[in-house]
Amino acid sequence: MNKALFFYLLLFFSFSCESSKKEQPVNPTKTTTSFDYSKFELKPGDILFQDIDCGPFCESIEKVTSGIQGSKFSHVGMLIPKEKGEFTILEAISAGVVETPLDSFFIRSFDENNNSKVVVGRIKEEHAHLIPKAIDFAKTKLGFAYDEVFDISNDKYYCSELIYDSFKYANNNQAIFQLQKMTYKDPETNNIFPIWEEYFQKLNVPVPEGQPGLNPGGMSMSNYIDIVHFYGKPQGYKGEVN
Repeated sequence: MNKALFFYLLLFFSFSCESSKKEQPVNPTKTTTSFDYSKFELKPGDILFQDIDCGPFCESIEKVTSGIQGSKFSHVGMLIPKEKGEFTILEAISAGVVETPLDSFFIRSFDENNNSKVVVGRIKEEHAHLIPKAIDFAKTKLGFAYDEVFDISNDKYYCSELIYDSFKYANNNQAIFQLQKMTYKDPETNNIFPIWEEYFQKLNVPVPEGQPGLNPGGMSMSNYIDIVHFYGKPQGYKGEVN
C-alpha cells in the first residue's frame, strides 16, 4: 500500500466514528435487543473495537481499511467501571463524549452467526498501571463536543482521539498510540476526494490536508495492547474467533 492511500484510510476511519453513530443500525437478521457479553470477563480500561454496519458510507470505508488481521473497524470505545461491579462504555460519538450502556453498545451490529462484532483490546500487563489515570482523564471529558473537523489539538473529540489523549495523559504526556499524517487525496489522481471537499465546505473550513490523526484499525495493532477476545467476527478478519 502506498503512503498516500494509507494516510487517506486513516482519515476515513476517523470520520466513520461520526457517520456510524448517526444510524446505529442492527443486522436485520438479529431480532433480539440484548447480547450476552458476560461470556467473557471484561476489565476496566478494556478498549472495545467495533465493526458497525452503517450503510454505504461505512461499507466504502471498510473495503479499503483494515485493523488486526484484516479486521474492518469503524469505531472504538473504552470500558469504565460503575458502582456495584457494573460497567459502561465511554465513547465519542456525534452527540459528543458520552457514557453508553453495554447492552446498547453490543447490539449495534452482528456477524453472520448473530454475534456482536466487538473485539476486546487490553492494555498489556506491563502498562496496566496507566489504566486508572486514563479512565479518570476520560471521565473529565464527558459532555465535550464531537470533533467534526478531526483536529487533534482542539478541545473536541472523535472516537480514536479520546482514547489516544486519555492514555497519553496517563503516560506522562507520552503517546502510546501513534499519530500519522492524514491526507484527503485520491491516490490515483492526487486530487482531494469530492466527498471531503463537500464535507469541509459545509463546515466552512479548509480541508486539513497533512494534519495528524489516528483510527481504530491502527490502534488495534498497537504494541501496547493485546487483542484478548472476539465476541463476533468483524468483516475482513482472517483468523478464528474465540
